Amino acid sequence: MDSHALRLFLSLADNLHFGRTSREQHVSPSALSRSIKQLEDELGAPLFVRDNRSVRLTREGQKFREYASEVMNGWQAIRQTFMEDQSVLHGELSLYCSVTASYSFLYDILSSFRQDYPRIEMKLHTGDPAKAVERVQQGLEDLAIGARPDHLPAGIDFQSITRSELRFIGPQSPQLLTEEQLKHPSAESWKDVPMILSEEGLARVRTDRWLKSHSIKPRIYAQVSGNEAIVSMVSLGFGIGVVPQIVLDNSPLTARIRIYDIQPPLTAYDIGLFALEKRLKDPLIAAFWNRQQ
Repeated sequence: MDSHALRLFLSLADNLHFGRTSREQHVSPSALSRSIKQLEDELGAPLFVRDNRSVRLTREGQKFREYASEVMNGWQAIRQTFMEDQSVLHGELSLYCSVTASYSFLYDILSSFRQDYPRIEMKLHTGDPAKAVERVQQGLEDLAIGARPDHLPAGIDFQSITRSELRFIGPQSPQLLTEEQLKHPSAESWKDVPMILSEEGLARVRTDRWLKSHSIKPRIYAQVSGNEAIVSMVSLGFGIGVVPQIVLDNSPLTARIRIYDIQPPLTAYDIGLFALEKRLKDPLIAAFWNRQQ
């Protein structure tokens, strides 16, 4: 069981697609299949369930992914420890963030980091920011950018980068909230107001808390993944939503939405870096982490 086989397994566990994995890892599909089959034979258990339409991890595969992540992280850390010249770091770091974060402030962060550490390769993944902490916890990413939850999970460290207000937004037309509804939100006045909410994450938690404080049972038009999708649906007039100001600052649809002055306002986002505390001694992660302080 070598590091190459583990790297192929982890890539397939992340992609759940043989073709995409073979292209990313520069191996043939047959070589990838042989490597996975050899791992399964050595372990004596199937790691994936695959048919003509899908690939998914088995229960054993999920457990083995945790083991493989720890082994690969440990392997990379020990290699860096053995380097005689620690000032010349090289290797690969994976970073997860939302699309908004990637073009809001990530360019400046990565540009300055690359100047100091040109031999460290950054592997960027984008997706729903609500999954930032989860992906770090599962060992799928070295670092992630997202909003700090009300209660930081054990074993996770956080470093703030910026703050962003949470805004109630609606379409420019039609007007979905009157001045009276804004000044005196209540279960009766808001009962017919369509809402487009996040499926999960901090924005949903804080929105639900605000609605509950006013005894409002929301009329949910849609639950979506990703702030950009909320802005898009709101701009089309399907309902009102809640997104961070940083999303609006970078959205091409800003002219088509209005921001509501809701009182009391929702608690602002504290946006920053997440990493596993136990991995902050890894030279590559420490270089990126300390660069932001």
